Amino acid sequence: MISLSWSVGRNTHAGQHDRDPHLDALPLVGKIVPFVRRARAHPKPMSGDTLSDVLRAVRLRGAVFFYVQGNDPWVAETPRSKEIIPAILPGVDHMMEFHVVTHGSCWAAIAGEEPVRLEQGDIVLFPQGDHHVMSSAPGLRAPAENHEIYFAPRPRQMPFALSVGEPGGSTALLDGGGRQQATLVCGFLGCDARPFNPLLASMPRVLRIPGLGSEGSSWIGGFLRTVVDESNRKRAGGEAVLERMSEMLFVEVLRRYADTLPLDQTGWLAGMRDPAVGRALSLMHQRPGQAWTLDRLGDEAAISRSTLHERFVHFLGQPPMQYLAQWRMQLAAGWLRGTDAKVIDIALEVGYENEAAFSRAFRRAVGESPAAWRRARRGLAPLPSRR
Repeated sequence: MISLSWSVGRNTHAGQHDRDPHLDALPLVGKIVPFVRRARAHPKPMSGDTLSDVLRAVRLRGAVFFYVQGNDPWVAETPRSKEIIPAILPGVDHMMEFHVVTHGSCWAAIAGEEPVRLEQGDIVLFPQGDHHVMSSAPGLRAPAENHEIYFAPRPRQMPFALSVGEPGGSTALLDGGGRQQATLVCGFLGCDARPFNPLLASMPRVLRIPGLGSEGSSWIGGFLRTVVDESNRKRAGGEAVLERMSEMLFVEVLRRYADTLPLDQTGWLAGMRDPAVGRALSLMHQRPGQAWTLDRLGDEAAISRSTLHERFVHFLGQPPMQYLAQWRMQLAAGWLRGTDAKVIDIALEVGYENEAAFSRAFRRAVGESPAAWRRARRGLAPLPSRR
């Protein structure tokens, strides 16, 4: 049996980390400073697409694609994402891994739990970053984890695999000698977890979307062919292209998952689908700095305050005003990290009348002052490349 602890490399190419930090800022208002104070009278609305607002606010980032081709028996394990974030996506709070079966079949499982069978075209995502296993048969485990491979010297361009296949190649070859073959396209996605990411709590530990990557069932099939071609050709700008591609794939998986949620499902995605809660969420996302009250929100959402409160708590597990406070902190954190706006300007933009009140609320949410948060995030220097 051939086994592997996922052999991927660090996404620390100079082009990734030397880019202007403003490119990673929350893309709601561009540079805040010139207009913030007048924006209080005429708030700049966000998109009416609430899901897109959240995905931008939590800074969804794609990492490398890499490939696994296996002849049975084979097994590959990935440790908990928090253990390898510094190697794959330095500086992100949270990381997820996904796998698309482009040929054959295999099994996927959180380590120690019941496996799920995957057929050609299936996509599986591990949203909570769990230690998980991909294998040619259920119950197989790699003999030992080797985290060092994630921190090994990287080749000149991504994506790539280490220690298996041809040097510098983008495919991990796991040949157990059998006739049953499987090919997987795999990748990592990073995002913010703090101060507030409503998506993470609403997603399961294992998310399987059957058939999404099959030829003819959606645009994903042709998309994956493009991914393979882009990765193998390693053209200039390929890393940036592959980042965007992984993000597109994640958004499509998320939309398909939301479309299939049962009527009794709770969580942020289910709440967004509910007419009353969805309207309220859209209003708060469009105008986060407005002086919302439960009465005013209910009036604009055309629902009584008691019903709105009840439905909001049912789906999201918290009252509307508590959600709004957390959402404002996520927006503020993005601006602190990605712009040079003054703290008072950010405070006004997210609905606080003065810097002191905002600073107290921010410290309660994240455990440190806005200035300290900004210094710490700006101080995350790129890891030196090891050649």
